[in-house]
Amino acid sequence: MEKLIITAAICGAEVTKEQNPAVPYTVKEMVREAKSAYDAGAAVIHVHVREDDGTPTQSKKRFKEVLDAIYKEIPDVLVIPSTGGAVGMSADERLQPTELFPEMATLDCGTCNFGDDVFENTIPMMREFGKRMLENNIKPEYECFEMGHLDTILRLAQKGQVPGAPMQFNFVLGVFGCTPATGENLAWLVRNIPEGSTWTATGIGRYQFPLAMAAIPMGGNVRVGFEDNLYLSKGVLAKSNGELVEKVVRLSRELGREIASPAEARRILSLPEKHII
Repeated sequence: MEKLIITAAICGAEVTKEQNPAVPYTVKEMVREAKSAYDAGAAVIHVHVREDDGTPTQSKKRFKEVLDAIYKEIPDVLVIPSTGGAVGMSADERLQPTELFPEMATLDCGTCNFGDDVFENTIPMMREFGKRMLENNIKPEYECFEMGHLDTILRLAQKGQVPGAPMQFNFVLGVFGCTPATGENLAWLVRNIPEGSTWTATGIGRYQFPLAMAAIPMGGNVRVGFEDNLYLSKGVLAKSNGELVEKVVRLSRELGREIASPAEARRILSLPEKHII
């Protein structure tokens, strides 16, 4: 079994400082949280960006500021920008970070209920996002919130409309209105991905650590972070993304799996080696 790749989703587009004062908005705060996660064992940082007042944005300029600042502090980390943005943003808005030619970016695999909102990802939008990633040589992380999302993206890959093998999936389970975060649902999804694929499990809210504990012995990877969950345990707010990563590191080592470095993560994900100057 490969070492465990831990991704830290450090801020998302929805959570606020009112919910947890450590949620980062500014460039300086984003670097602080990325560094805390990296130091704790995260090889991958998943990034949404905000304006200084917390407003979600997909601005190419803001993404560049944040990515440049993170890479200046931790040059070997793998950063995966979001093309999900926030509910209600247009496809053109959401695609802006792909203009920076990142190694990877997320690609959401279908429309779904998202609490009281609807997160729109039509099949034509997915084709558009896939075309951009093919043109810019970006490896997608395919985000599946529903069971049917997996079949949809596999059909598009078979037609060459989105990047194909080797594919990386992120199964985001437990969003209210989407597929529940159960071991049974995770196992079904994993059984139905193409051979040679890699996958990550993301449990939302109180499901973050139970889903991680299911994924680790199955050979999957794990995402944690403020985007998905603000609590270290029931009623105890995490003081940093690093605290959430530290907990996964402890769980993984108890279960006999070591933690992947960024260089090892790139190899596992079939990415080119990154040369640090």
